[in-house]
Amino acid sequence: MTSSTPSPTLTAGERFSPALWALLFVLAGNMLIDALEVSVALVALPAVSDDLALSVPQAQWVVSGFAVGFGGLLLFGSRLVTLLGRRRVYLAALLLFAVASLAGAAAASGPLLIGTRLVKGFCAALTAPTGLAIILAVFPEGPVRARAVSVYSFFGAAGFSAGLLLSGLLTETSWRWAFAFPAPVVLLLFVVGIRRIPRDEPAWDTEGRYGVPSALGLIGATLLLVYAIVSVPATGWTHPRTLGAFVLAALCAAVHVRAELTAAKPLLSLDLLRHAALVRSALGAAALNGSYLGLLLLSTLHLQQRAGWSPLQTGLAFLPASVPLALTALHSGRLAARFGPARLIAAGAAAAPAGYLLYPRDAPTQVDYVIDVLPTMLLVGTAFVLAFAAFHLQATSSVPAPRQAEASGLYQTAVQLGAALMLALTSALYGAGYGAALTLITAVGALGFAVAVSGLLPGRRGVGR
Repeated sequence: MTSSTPSPTLTAGERFSPALWALLFVLAGNMLIDALEVSVALVALPAVSDDLALSVPQAQWVVSGFAVGFGGLLLFGSRLVTLLGRRRVYLAALLLFAVASLAGAAAASGPLLIGTRLVKGFCAALTAPTGLAIILAVFPEGPVRARAVSVYSFFGAAGFSAGLLLSGLLTETSWRWAFAFPAPVVLLLFVVGIRRIPRDEPAWDTEGRYGVPSALGLIGATLLLVYAIVSVPATGWTHPRTLGAFVLAALCAAVHVRAELTAAKPLLSLDLLRHAALVRSALGAAALNGSYLGLLLLSTLHLQQRAGWSPLQTGLAFLPASVPLALTALHSGRLAARFGPARLIAAGAAAAPAGYLLYPRDAPTQVDYVIDVLPTMLLVGTAFVLAFAAFHLQATSSVPAPRQAEASGLYQTAVQLGAALMLALTSALYGAGYGAALTLITAVGALGFAVAVSGLLPGRRGVGR
């Protein structure tokens, strides 16, 4: 793909030109679409389950499939972008995303819909980190770049809330509209992007350094582990199919580790794991994001299938947990600078399990929103306002500047895979009892708090430790 328009550039001190606004429209717009994909599927899940005759463990794949594709292929996607070029990969991913959206909306079976969700997750793995890289390459350092990054970050933070509202509205007509509506938006971004995304030189590789064995090992291990977990309610722990899936997941994980250890250019240098603050951030953010999505999965099933709420009512009910992050996204850096990431993380990690403890344990058919749901959503919203940006700051600031992009990749991979595993565990326990699933969510939130508190111990307060 080639561009007929010169790459837009600015010098420090210039204001945004129309060309730069158009480029930012493409990048930020796609970031919003990537961010809303999970919330769109969550609200629509009961309708999807009813229409395609899916059990809860089967239906959870509609949500976790996107997270598996995103997290399992994020490191591989970053390698593809480096070797093939930002512009080429970004535009191809936009086009593939639009096609997958339409295919998912037309899907007549669960496996086909789940397959499109995996594809869309991979597309997000290609575009989400690339958008920021394009901003850093095109917008000059200083106020201009800061403004562009702020807009980009705001759209990402607002995406989850937008997905809740749009899915609630569209699912009232048909869940298929909730999965189809990104297609025309992404096609518009593609058309504008052809003219505005700057060309760059790919680093063509002829020595097999794409990291395919490592990528296949990681995505295979994740898929098989999720499959094994959600198979337990139907087959039990000792069924050959379940045991075989666990064994194959372990073998795929071994393939991934061996490929990383022996590769001339691994997808991720394992020595990053020596940075304690990075590891704490990855684990803590995975626990917070995973437990939150597990709660929303449980809550959407409770509110729609048992309490009889509509998709729109459900989406609106979840907004207090997501809107505060969008409203404060532009100020999160100043908050972390004033109080320190570790303190904010600990406070946020305490708020989340406190909220889970307040959620009704018996799945009542009559729900008083102000008493039963709102306190939990407000506390979870507080947790994300305090902790989520601080997690990322602590993760990237704990390593030398040249390796911060690599650290960010590890962090984002952990966040997405944590979400996929928690959704699988929550849906598996849901069959054993609503209370058991909620207890798991609370326990994982508490574990995240324990990890956060460890960062406040003497000798660990420094961001770089």
